[in-house]
Amino acid sequence: MLLAIDVGNTETVIGLFGDSPTASPDRGFARATDERGLAYHWRIATKAERTPDEHALMLSQLLELEGLIVRDVVTAMAISSSAPSVTTQLRRMAERWFVNVPLTVLGPGTKSGMPILYENPREVGPDRIADAVGAHDLYEGALIIVDMGTATVFDVVSAEGEYLGGAIAPGVAISLEALYHHASALRSVELAEPRSVIGRSTAESIQSGVLYGFAGQIDALVSRIRAEIGDCTVIATGGLAGLIAPHTTTISHVEPWLTLHGLRIVHERNHSGA
Repeated sequence: MLLAIDVGNTETVIGLFGDSPTASPDRGFARATDERGLAYHWRIATKAERTPDEHALMLSQLLELEGLIVRDVVTAMAISSSAPSVTTQLRRMAERWFVNVPLTVLGPGTKSGMPILYENPREVGPDRIADAVGAHDLYEGALIIVDMGTATVFDVVSAEGEYLGGAIAPGVAISLEALYHHASALRSVELAEPRSVIGRSTAESIQSGVLYGFAGQIDALVSRIRAEIGDCTVIATGGLAGLIAPHTTTISHVEPWLTLHGLRIVHERNHSGA
């Protein structure tokens, strides 16, 4: 089974691909990846200080929760990382604990199968490439992928399967952190849907501004991108996609495990028969 690891700046998403599908979709959005063999998935905090041995221990414990033994089930490994220090530690972990396991670390020089039409292709983050590859595999035509993580990242793929570029905006977590830091009267609140757009408390006002403000930002940027490339399908992914996407007018699909799906495809393209 392929163990796929997507390391973000804030969270790390881990998936184990096998023959069992994940749970059925919610919130009214279609998820094509439910039928693509993602048997198990976990979401943990990204911590740069973890050693290779600590990474191995963590993976072993996560699989043990599902009744699995890591050495018995992991036959291949693929890594996408936005944190260079974590990438190094995961490489060292694989070299020590998974010596004979085929490994793909998505980055410059890795065969993705997708032309990257960026001025400097090396500047494109590996998670953005994985998202684009995964989305192009699942959907036809031109695409916009909105990844709602530490940053809100928009990636654009042509109908011919070319990575065209995109846009990057501060994400929800960054914006909230800045708000609390610079406005001493405001406190941290739970990210949830308020009773109405017009908040009747400070907490509800922040929730309204974040939820509907970011939904509006997404719709506005998608509209501007469509003005340049024409009609296209919009896919959302990332930890906050399920919360924000239902309040947009432009997002058609939510794929919470899109990066893992793309990472799996890239691994297979680099290890035929894996």
